[in-house]
Amino acid sequence: MDKLRALQYFVAAAQERSFSGAARRLDVSVPAVARLVGALERSLGASLFERGPHGLTLTPDGAGYLEACRPVLEQVVAADEALRGATSRPRGTLVLGAPPILSQHCILPALPAFHARYPDIQVDVRTVDKPSAPGAEEAEVLVLYGWPMHPGFVQRRLASTRLLICASPGYWAANGVPKRPRDLEGHPCLLFRDQEGTVLDLWEHERGGEREAAAVSGWLVSSHRDVILDAAIAGMGVARFTDLTVRGPVESGQLVPVLVDWESKHAPPISLLYRASQRRLPRVRHFIEFVVELFGRLEAQRAPQLAVKLEAERPHWYRRRHGRASATPRDRE
Repeated sequence: MDKLRALQYFVAAAQERSFSGAARRLDVSVPAVARLVGALERSLGASLFERGPHGLTLTPDGAGYLEACRPVLEQVVAADEALRGATSRPRGTLVLGAPPILSQHCILPALPAFHARYPDIQVDVRTVDKPSAPGAEEAEVLVLYGWPMHPGFVQRRLASTRLLICASPGYWAANGVPKRPRDLEGHPCLLFRDQEGTVLDLWEHERGGEREAAAVSGWLVSSHRDVILDAAIAGMGVARFTDLTVRGPVESGQLVPVLVDWESKHAPPISLLYRASQRRLPRVRHFIEFVVELFGRLEAQRAPQLAVKLEAERPHWYRRRHGRASATPRDRE
């Protein structure tokens, strides 16, 4: 039995949850995958998968074996590709996981430059909003909002953000501009539900040591930031966005920020995550360098009046599961 190939087939089958999916990924036949995984199970004297009508499910032994052998396999693949990359152009598929609003408004506009520099690297962009989300396991690089924590990834801060209170020019003309944060409680706000299911309806601000919070409400709630963005541009209400993702709509006049002299201490930073074992892969190394350079440039282009003065703090409602941020006791941490 080719042990290395058996491990590759096993890991692919675990990630795809089927032998057929693993075969498609590896461009081999389904019987070849099933046969080699079966040989691996016999050599171990343990069943790695439960076979069912809806696909494969890892057994407890299989889950433990996957955790143990995946880093070894990644190191072998990384060593092979690093050696090949030393004598050839970087190539292969780079799997990126990120929230759609970051992919679309920050990363995508810069990808043509990356492609021009590394034409043999294909970028596979997937929707991921936290390290434990479906799809994160397959990602080689994650670019995420907030304070992600996962022992399987190396993490570094890419950029700080400002939270901007925005609406369309027509909305402000028809409904008036708030003078203080608490005035937002009189406006229909477009609310975001985070990856844990919490509706972010507590908008806290600070100005020169003065703090003020608004428990806002509204008729539209969504877990998709682009839905909120489209609704705000259409004049449906007031919304809150990180400054780096709405630079285009603000510069074009589609959105007008207000209360810019107030700042939120809970503006989520943007973080980069990757596995240490994959850092040596040329495509991963070059993409990390590209992303670090990109967000450094975006921060440098920030307007002076939007300079980040407060160190971002994890809010007291962070990681609350479901409910509303405004309903979370402040002593829950």
